[in-house]
Amino acid sequence: MHKNQIYVTLVLCIVPIIICVVMDISLVYAFLLSNTFSCLMCIKNGISFKDIKSMVFGGINECKSLYNVILLIGATVSVWLSSGVVPTMIYYGLEYMKGMNFLFASFIMISISSIFMGTAVGTISTIGVAIIGIGKGFGIPTHVLVGVIVSGAFLADKISPISGLLNLTLTTTEITYKEAIKSAIYTIVPTMIICAIIYYFIGTKYQEIESASASIELTKAMSSEFFMSPYLLLLPILIIVLSVVGLQSIYCMCSGVIGGGIVSIIYQKIGILELLNYIFFGFNLNTNSKVLNETLVSGGVISMVSVVLIVIGAIALSSILQGSGIINYLTKEMIDKIGNRKELILKTGIISSALTFITCDQTIGIVIPSRLLKSKYKEMGVNNNILARTISDTGTIIAPLMPWNINALIITLVTGISCVEYAPFAILCFIAPMITILFAFNSKV
Repeated sequence: MHKNQIYVTLVLCIVPIIICVVMDISLVYAFLLSNTFSCLMCIKNGISFKDIKSMVFGGINECKSLYNVILLIGATVSVWLSSGVVPTMIYYGLEYMKGMNFLFASFIMISISSIFMGTAVGTISTIGVAIIGIGKGFGIPTHVLVGVIVSGAFLADKISPISGLLNLTLTTTEITYKEAIKSAIYTIVPTMIICAIIYYFIGTKYQEIESASASIELTKAMSSEFFMSPYLLLLPILIIVLSVVGLQSIYCMCSGVIGGGIVSIIYQKIGILELLNYIFFGFNLNTNSKVLNETLVSGGVISMVSVVLIVIGAIALSSILQGSGIINYLTKEMIDKIGNRKELILKTGIISSALTFITCDQTIGIVIPSRLLKSKYKEMGVNNNILARTISDTGTIIAPLMPWNINALIITLVTGISCVEYAPFAILCFIAPMITILFAFNSKV
């Protein structure tokens, strides 16, 4: 393609996405249009339909396990609600977290949990849901809570040894986990300290909120609707243990659904057909407590079907942009003009972030910069652990800030809060790239 045609193609791909986000239209239509435009432009420039088809189906097939994980998230939230696991976490959380700076405590708790679980969306869909319920009982605005949870959860994709995205980064940059962590400490420590301080001060604003009535109503309503026991907390502990020992996310989530289903049947006296209805069509309650009805609700597997379709659309688009050479063309000129270490790190962050932004997928923002820049890092005598750190601090961490990104879509469906609402409070996703930019000016680390 000629230069002008490449930029026209990008505009035709991005504009439908922006329009759908602004007008609150399903992104399924955006990606349908974007893929159609990109295909037509490729055909116009001599790329056969057969080659385009091969690009698209190759990319979609490579990510087939992701679709199952997304559907399992919908099932997991419903089952953990129906089993009483989440209500139990909320019940005891309301008792033991009274008087604490809740936002600060939540950030620390989610950060630690995400490292052990190794998945941001998995942490949000399980422990995060419980934290939101507890926060509601204390009268804290949900969009603020979700922002805090997103900050802590996405630490997993940056430093968790069992994170799929981190391991992809390690593989493509050809470094070990020990090398990655040694380098990551320079940016993650100040990032965590700054975020913790900010959340502590924001949290003081909500410590004085009169939330006793909401908290009491929620605990009374849950105790009357569910069988609750500290033993139910063994299920989330089991899932964390399975994650730590290295079991793949999809199997951990399956274990969570099966375990939650068994608990629902035995302890909550839910029939198998009713349980299946919750799994596929979502969980909701119709009690006299409005607070309880609004707190314990999920959309089930069906609610995730639209996300799967959007993910397929995003993967198809990124496959076309990559296979047609558009991405390589856009990055080549920028890479060739790199003249020093500062530019190298800055442009690594820009390229990784731009690819995550355009393709709606962190994977492309990891793989492409790693492949294209490894030789440049070697040429300039900069360690690949800086390459891995920069990618993790930029393209990986900013994903939940974009309404059309796969992660943001899942977070919105799980929590009911849109990206526009929670993004201002997802502070870590802003601070991490800023810290990396500052370190780009330091030649020693």
